[in-house]
Amino acid sequence: MASVQVTEGELDFSIPKITKPCKTWYKLFGSLSPTTVPLIALHGGPGMSHNYLLSLSSLASDYSIPVILYDQFGCGNSTHLPEKNGDTDFWTVELFLSELDNLLEKLGIGEYDLFGNSWGGMLAAEHAIRQPSKLRRLIIADSPASMSDWIVAAEGLRKQLPTDVQSVLDRCERDERTETEEYEKAVMEFYKRHVCRVWPFPGDVDDTFESLKRDPTVYHTMNGPSEFYVVGSLKTWDIKSKLHRIKVSTMLLNGRHDEATDAVVQLYFDAIPRVRWFTFAESSHMPHWEERELFMERVAAFLRD
Repeated sequence: MASVQVTEGELDFSIPKITKPCKTWYKLFGSLSPTTVPLIALHGGPGMSHNYLLSLSSLASDYSIPVILYDQFGCGNSTHLPEKNGDTDFWTVELFLSELDNLLEKLGIGEYDLFGNSWGGMLAAEHAIRQPSKLRRLIIADSPASMSDWIVAAEGLRKQLPTDVQSVLDRCERDERTETEEYEKAVMEFYKRHVCRVWPFPGDVDDTFESLKRDPTVYHTMNGPSEFYVVGSLKTWDIKSKLHRIKVSTMLLNGRHDEATDAVVQLYFDAIPRVRWFTFAESSHMPHWEERELFMERVAAFLRD
């Protein structure tokens, strides 16, 4: 494993009707040059922070692929707006697409590859549908193309949990007690099976969950209180009818135990013209931790093909 240059910075991000200065924080592993094609990584959530994707730095150290991670607006090290909690007119897909465009422009990036995990894959697909001229390759990891299909899959997995865990989840959701420790512990039983099967969670994964606890504004507004209880503005999100517009070479990734089940991923596979798909046999929603070495091999091979 070679050592790599690591650079952190902040980019101004101008948002209409927001008067206070807004920033997007980013971290670059490797260096940018006219001859390199960086991989830009979009984290999940929305609002989950970059930390759990830090394993992607292996692509820079082991394969000399520059990697850019950033905290999407409203979470992590970027500007927070807790006063916008519940404001579905503010927290939109378009806001985060604009932030990505701003990052590309401010960093002076030419040709680039794009990776997205979970919500990040949804955002990456939305970006690719617009056919940006400098996007070279796309990786959609552990993501739905339709939240209604995601919810159906999640309900099926939820029914496989122990009955006492299901009872706690049902009761807390019915009584609107989803911020209790009881609910959190029950949710974790789902997460250990279908979000990350490395237990205890890697420190970087824990850091993301801790960041979410400190400010759940974006996640609660757009998603809801958990991965499988979706009551936010993304509940009706669906891009199945637009997927044929993605013209770049695309790789789909998921795990055998993933909350992004095969039925969910199949929607992408059936619609994108130039696509391949790999499922990690021992992974769930974070194969970049659960089968880290194989994950990096597969991703690097695709980007270099």
